[in-house]
Amino acid sequence: MSDETQMPVALTVAGFDPSGGAGVVADVKTFSAFGCFATAAVTSLTYQNTTGVFGAAHQTAEAVRAQVLAVAEDFRVAGAKTGMLPTREIIREVARLFREASLPAPVVDPVVRSTSGFDLIDDAALDALKRELLPLARVVTPNVPEAERLTGLRVRDRAGMLGAARALREMGARAVLVKGGHLAGDAVDLLLDEDGRVETFTAARIDTNSTHGTGCTLAAAIAACLARGLNLEDSVAAAKRFVTEAIRRAPGLGRGHGPVNHSVAVTF
Repeated sequence: MSDETQMPVALTVAGFDPSGGAGVVADVKTFSAFGCFATAAVTSLTYQNTTGVFGAAHQTAEAVRAQVLAVAEDFRVAGAKTGMLPTREIIREVARLFREASLPAPVVDPVVRSTSGFDLIDDAALDALKRELLPLARVVTPNVPEAERLTGLRVRDRAGMLGAARALREMGARAVLVKGGHLAGDAVDLLLDEDGRVETFTAARIDTNSTHGTGCTLAAAIAACLARGLNLEDSVAAAKRFVTEAIRRAPGLGRGHGPVNHSVAVTF
């Protein structure tokens, strides 16, 4: 039996965070925690830490394509996710790769703004993401501000989350997970699946400042579970448990929004 049959290969296409809490570093740690072999293509070299994002050097679409093809032509990729896709050219190239290369439908984390408030995508790129990448997604995972920017709808409660999810389904997304961490009360995420079923996933809110990279980690965990053969609902549930525990046991590093703990146990 080959190594890639024994260990599912997961691919992330996202930005690089030198402080290690978000982006491809967080994704790689998450893939490994879930028993997947991690591969990555870097879309942007960001200059950030727990206190903020101070700038970025975006890669060319050609450079991103070369990275992805180097992986896809050598491994059978079983799970994939996208994160920071900063330019229209990169988004179009990534969409082309998922249409043409032997890659699974990705978990699309529509990263538009950092935790510290730094815009990571412009309006032209956001339009390309909606038109070209969302229809290819296995599931798209916006938080509340991302759902609002993608749909133009106001999201203030579960009814608003469902409305945004339905709007994203109408844009072509196969399934939508709207994350409710920005709302008051328990941390409730709402899944609208490909059959129109609605499922909610609830965890008690943890009073902490260690939330850097939670969106990246959740999307990577979902992609890893899908790579291992779990269905979407079970993948979301396992990912939610992992992120909740990773926040609960955060290492307390940094002077700002600290990273989570990617070394916590996984429960399927």
